[in-house]
Amino acid sequence: MQKSVIFWDNDGVLVDTEILYYRATRNTLRSVGIDLTEDQFRRFFLKEARGAWHLAAEKGISAQAIDSLREERNRLYHRLLQEENITNPEVEPVLQALTDRRIRMAVVTSSKRIHFETIHSRTGLIKYFELVITAEEVKETKPSPEPYLLALKKVGCEPGECVVIEDSERGLMAAKAAGLECWVYPTKLTGSGDFQQADKVIDHLEKVIEFLY
Repeated sequence: MQKSVIFWDNDGVLVDTEILYYRATRNTLRSVGIDLTEDQFRRFFLKEARGAWHLAAEKGISAQAIDSLREERNRLYHRLLQEENITNPEVEPVLQALTDRRIRMAVVTSSKRIHFETIHSRTGLIKYFELVITAEEVKETKPSPEPYLLALKKVGCEPGECVVIEDSERGLMAAKAAGLECWVYPTKLTGSGDFQQADKVIDHLEKVIEFLY
């Protein structure tokens, strides 16, 4: 079936922000003597989606102190989003070409709405999307299929009409659990992941256009 709808992941695909989330989390945990490695980040965040606060709990840090650490991490991440270069130069030409071809597009992300809005106040990409689903719209984020099932309902299309663009194992698992075709666009942080379930693995976003037609 010809694909007429694309659901885009945000972090790591539309924008280069995952490394900033890692930096913010790593720097916050260092304040309590925990050195979060990239491998741990990949496993805990980009595959298992459980975060890393259990590492603090295992050191005897109280739940109240962990809440304060989480708030500090979020503040630091928000500042990095405002200050650092987050642009993926491949993205806008592809989005424009797809819009010209009347492909419908939505963003399905596990990001908080405040972070998503901060990111895209800088990018100018929102105009290409008819729908955005963030963490606040669902009870369970990826790897649960709930965000993609909600996107299907809101856009009003069948699974066979859609393709998902993801960069992580948790995103791939969510898409496949929702019955969707998924093309994976690995990043430096996610490139060592297990993408055997992916329908395609692409090294440049321009391939999205190539594979659609």
